[in-house]
Amino acid sequence: MANPSPKNKKVEDGLKQTFGFDRRKSIQANHCIPAPIGCGNPATKFKNAQSKREFTISGLCQSCQDRIFG
Repeated sequence: MANPSPKNKKVEDGLKQTFGFDRRKSIQANHCIPAPIGCGNPATKFKNAQSKREFTISGLCQSCQDRIFG
């Protein structure tokens, strides 16, 4: 189980209201955030520590990070 990075409650609530999912629950379940931003697939393998840390911030698996960040 990954630990989501802390965010202000208003930010968390805004993300949930805007996109319809709970970022924290996805991260804790080791799953990428759902579409349309992520893919919703398991997020267990990362290229490096920086990518794994990014997952705890954004909730994006390695494939989605590569797609979004290049």
